Amino acid sequence: MRRFLTKQNRALLSELVRTDFKLRYQGSVLGYAWSLLRPLFLFGILYVIFVMVLKTGGGIPHFPVYLLLGVVMWNFFQEMTSQSLGSVVARGDLIRKIRIPRWMIVFSSSIAALISLSLNLVVVFIAMILNDVDFPATIVLLPLVLLEVYLLALGISFFLSAAFVKYRDVSYIWEVLLQAGFYLTPILYALSIITNTTIQKILLMNPMAQAVQDARYLAVTHDSKVVTVSRVFDGGWYMLIPFGLVALILIGGLLYFKRQAPKFAENL
Repeated sequence: MRRFLTKQNRALLSELVRTDFKLRYQGSVLGYAWSLLRPLFLFGILYVIFVMVLKTGGGIPHFPVYLLLGVVMWNFFQEMTSQSLGSVVARGDLIRKIRIPRWMIVFSSSIAALISLSLNLVVVFIAMILNDVDFPATIVLLPLVLLEVYLLALGISFFLSAAFVKYRDVSYIWEVLLQAGFYLTPILYALSIITNTTIQKILLMNPMAQAVQDARYLAVTHDSKVVTVSRVFDGGWYMLIPFGLVALILIGGLLYFKRQAPKFAENL
């Protein structure tokens, strides 16, 4: 662990994070403001279509904030995995010129995504105040749910970034999977509108669905209509499946990345 946290590595990581965050908005007029405007624009569109027109709220209190929190969490997951996917290839020249811990390249992309998440959460909290949401005591547990999403995205990021070095089709496959995942995760709709308990259980085995629902329950509303993994599985061991999947994906992604890392320079 010490060699990962050396002064030189910390300085290099800090520089990589700054560079990643700057490059994302280089050349745009609004710059960093897009990290806030993108989820807000998406939220506005989804709110009009799915709340005002299709009325998918299912009677859940503070559904606009409920929807916004889900959008922000999914955007973080999508941004982190999509940006990390091509991070190693983008740093090909750096890898060839100097000895740099390969993991640090992916890790720096994840930190840049965390910065965007932090800014977006400020917007969520402002929306909670404007929507007269009572800040429950359980909101202090929200960081644990966000940590779960981060670890899930990190495991996927390590796998995708290593695979993309050799197989460039990975980016197209992941794009399709993200689209499918967005609709399979209850972002646009309340899970309570699905009355079939079996389908609810299947959907909540997806770690992102479980995390989004738990975050909404902890931070926005304790309403019984917010379907969470603990309620669906009634405290049984099956409720641990999403957390087990996160652990497996993280460990698997790290091992695959470590195995492929020595071959990066020759494959780039």
